[in-house]
Amino acid sequence: MGQANGRKSIFITGAASGMGLATARLFAEKGWFVGGYDVNQAGLSALAAELGEGACIVRTLDVTDREDYRAALADFAQATGGKLDLLFNNAGIGRGGPFADQPFEDVIAVVQVNLMGVLIGIHAGIELLKATPNSLCFTTSSSSATFGMANIAVYSATKHAVKGLSEALSVEFKAYGVRVADVLPGVIDTPILPPGVVEGAPKDGMFRAIPPVEVAKVVWQAYHADTLHWYVPPELVELDKMATLAPEATRDQMARGGLFNAVSEG
Repeated sequence: MGQANGRKSIFITGAASGMGLATARLFAEKGWFVGGYDVNQAGLSALAAELGEGACIVRTLDVTDREDYRAALADFAQATGGKLDLLFNNAGIGRGGPFADQPFEDVIAVVQVNLMGVLIGIHAGIELLKATPNSLCFTTSSSSATFGMANIAVYSATKHAVKGLSEALSVEFKAYGVRVADVLPGVIDTPILPPGVVEGAPKDGMFRAIPPVEVAKVVWQAYHADTLHWYVPPELVELDKMATLAPEATRDQMARGGLFNAVSEG
């Protein structure tokens, strides 16, 4: 098991692929000690081989299992001297379709991973964050947290919850010196996307397909800034404003197939 040896450290869930993998690579390049966690053991093994034993610690983790999460953080703390500079709650799953037709098992699974996994992680990690000056609690929300998106209704609901949680905790955690922020990605080219979404995405505009390294760059920027919500791409902030100021118009445009007809979450 690697040791931080005084380096700053980041704990990443969903680290075996997509945005989590890109973030692990970027922070390792920046000289940070990386904790990579996922249910995908093969992906974690590849990550460990790529980064090198001294640069990281990897471990399988089911974010919905509170005791498993606690154990993973305890192992991480042993490697970092009880410090955690950045907790990146990134693990998520996407199961969609019309809500009326969606198996309820899928509904529960999405809520458990995308919301309960975040709650478990932050609740378990707050003491380490409090023990680390200038620490950041960072979570993956989604562009679907700007306005609820049809056919991924439950996914969208969990991401709205994550966004609201980040806002509330950004106030509460100030008392501890812990910063809180989130990222709202649009169409990110990751394995969570259904087949054909990237190929069918617009070539430009806010719903163009974006490589996951762009999200990783935002995680890096967020540690060095004091911004609550990060949008990837930045133009998505305009959608957030429009959905807030004119929800009925946004709803009607969605129903006509505008705005979101090429949208799927990453």
